Amino acid sequence: MSEPASGTRRGSLLIIGGGEDREDDMQVLERFVALCGGPDKRIVVLTAASRVPEKMWAIYDCAFGGMGVARRSELRVSSRLEANDAAMAADLAQADGVFITGGDQKRLLALIGGTRLDEALHAALARGACIAGTSAGASAMSAHMLADGKAELHPEKGAVSLGAGIGFVQRVVIDQHFSQRQRLARLLTVVAQNPYLLGVGIDEDTALLIEAGGGIEILGTGAVTVIDGRHMVSNVADIRNRSVPEMVDVRLHLLPSGSRYGARGDDATPAALADFIHIVTNIA
Repeated sequence: MSEPASGTRRGSLLIIGGGEDREDDMQVLERFVALCGGPDKRIVVLTAASRVPEKMWAIYDCAFGGMGVARRSELRVSSRLEANDAAMAADLAQADGVFITGGDQKRLLALIGGTRLDEALHAALARGACIAGTSAGASAMSAHMLADGKAELHPEKGAVSLGAGIGFVQRVVIDQHFSQRQRLARLLTVVAQNPYLLGVGIDEDTALLIEAGGGIEILGTGAVTVIDGRHMVSNVADIRNRSVPEMVDVRLHLLPSGSRYGARGDDATPAALADFIHIVTNIA
């Protein structure tokens, strides 16, 4: 992964598949703190996705406190009116790191989508902050968000719906708890109906680190699965809802923990991954 130029700081995304270790070695959370600039920096925990924000905050208050982060705080949002508060948004924009908790990604976007807090998240990233999201917070990071639905054994036309996400990453759909909840069929359903989009499935206690304009790294104990259907031949447009589509020439990449690749032009990056890395590192 290329290093930023001297004297500059580049924003980053840490997209976590949920179930990250919060008590023992806390590898993923420790890396988040490091990406924020260390334990002396200011970290805000956004709990808007959860219907029990006080319980969610207690978990991360304990975890980040145990890592020596003194300047940690919760940002609790219960209405769009609050999410449009100018002072709250200005304060969030100056954070060194923002951690978006799990819960329900539809709830998160219903509360903050298109508000001043939404704009503040992008502003924080632009000035060099690390934005992390786990579980629902991970799914919400892309422009096209996996909102609802499931496919048990095979992909099924019409089984999954998308919504508008925060939009840090374009042209991808992110699913979480991926291997643990056997969500390959669900992500294939998305790709079958939207071959322009790349499917990204992230296991529990696993994170996809994206450096703006730089590269990617896989952290934690699991793997990240990438599904590319752009070269696919399929009959999905001609079959009925809940039918299994034919999907020929779908590409699947499995990136285990420790995988690390630079952006396009890096000779060490396999050609089949170069375009994916170029797309995901073009964060905004």
